[in-house]
Amino acid sequence: MTTKVSSTLTGLNVYPVKSCRGIAVPQARIGARGLELGAVSSPVGDRTWMIIDPDGRFITQRELACLALVETGLARDVLRLSMRGLPAFEVPLAPACGTTREVVVWQSTVPAHDAGDAVAAWLAAALGVAARLVRYDARHERRCNPEFAGDSGAHTAFADSFPLLIAGEASLADLNERLAASACAALPMNRFRPNLVISGLPAYDEDHLDTIEVDGVVIKLVKPCTRCITTTTDQATAVRGVEPLSTLAGYRRNDALGGVTFGMNGIVTAGVGREIAVGSAAHFTYRF
Repeated sequence: MTTKVSSTLTGLNVYPVKSCRGIAVPQARIGARGLELGAVSSPVGDRTWMIIDPDGRFITQRELACLALVETGLARDVLRLSMRGLPAFEVPLAPACGTTREVVVWQSTVPAHDAGDAVAAWLAAALGVAARLVRYDARHERRCNPEFAGDSGAHTAFADSFPLLIAGEASLADLNERLAASACAALPMNRFRPNLVISGLPAYDEDHLDTIEVDGVVIKLVKPCTRCITTTTDQATAVRGVEPLSTLAGYRRNDALGGVTFGMNGIVTAGVGREIAVGSAAHFTYRF
């Protein structure tokens, strides 16, 4: 392995509620389940909350593109949900103590705390379907797929598979050049909803990284991220198109994973509890 020290962390994004809008931040704490904001005693973790249907199954932008319009924010001791045309709704950040129920996210059935009828009514008005908000039960460990995470013990909350998603600015620039050649508009990075954005690497070089070290935190990249219809949804308007999946299918198809890939999934192997900041140097090791 060799080390490269010519890159910078240029973006940090936390998504408190799965599939809703994220929060871009200048720094964040690294928890075992990904990025965290707020007090250590009651952190606002990445994908700590999730919206479910009446049967307890997760709802994402795959089914409801309008989730892209639900904004998340922090104010005082609450998570604030807002959407144009509706009054904001505030969810306490204090440790959950409400009704516990089992919910389903992909193949996992896990315990979660129901956030109550009031926010369920707000979500029904915002989304036009019956829905409830649940908070991950932090006493439970939802283990990452050992095929990729090995015996690391890595676990996540309501993220699809892994605690962190990393994407490179040069990769997006390359994709946008290809889109421009087909007379398609450039896409912003938020189409891919990464947690960490890095600059200074050649396009798609993140595919070949073994680890990233930033501010004393070590992240191991374990699996390319296969992309879904969410990437075709304008995160500002919730309007769907065909890009970038149509273009990515021409040069980023991964038959072993059954889809097109963009970005890499990562797990934390050292530095839990430390903070990382936009502008920090990123140190890499490569797989060979």
